[in-house]
Amino acid sequence: MKIAMIGSGYVGLVSGACFADFGHQVICVDKEKSKIDKLDNNIMPIYEPGLAGLVQRNVEAGRLSFSTNLGESVNDCDAVFIAVGTPSRRGDGHADLSYVYAAAEEIADAVTKPTVIVTKSTVPVGTGDEVELILSRKLPADQFAVVSNPEFLREGAAIDDFK
Repeated sequence: MKIAMIGSGYVGLVSGACFADFGHQVICVDKEKSKIDKLDNNIMPIYEPGLAGLVQRNVEAGRLSFSTNLGESVNDCDAVFIAVGTPSRRGDGHADLSYVYAAAEEIADAVTKPTVIVTKSTVPVGTGDEVELILSRKLPADQFAVVSNPEFLREGAAIDDFK
């Protein structure tokens, strides 16, 4: 299966590396070029025991790669995971979903075949409905499905938790 992981932070990078280790073709995407440059040189932007070795092994096997170009990265994927940040909004503490919605907009512009879009970011109930609405403005209903795969990783045990 070909997978794009949008967001290469804690959740996206660990999830992407683990999917690659399961044998899937994975590309981790991030807007932050310096983060992608570091990952291309096997410098981890986060600390997680065993992550550097897991990433290196899967990059060397040709199953894991990194990019800043969302459009090129998702256009032929079977599944696209949205694993971007959802920081608390100032003032009311609610999740800022602007990064999730922006990713959905870009995905809608780029997919070229039926694709499963997965919300992996920590989001409130109803977010999937909004992601589906964003996609439906640009894509026919038979081109996508939206599902949720909540984040469940503990720092220091994330690889084992994922696997």
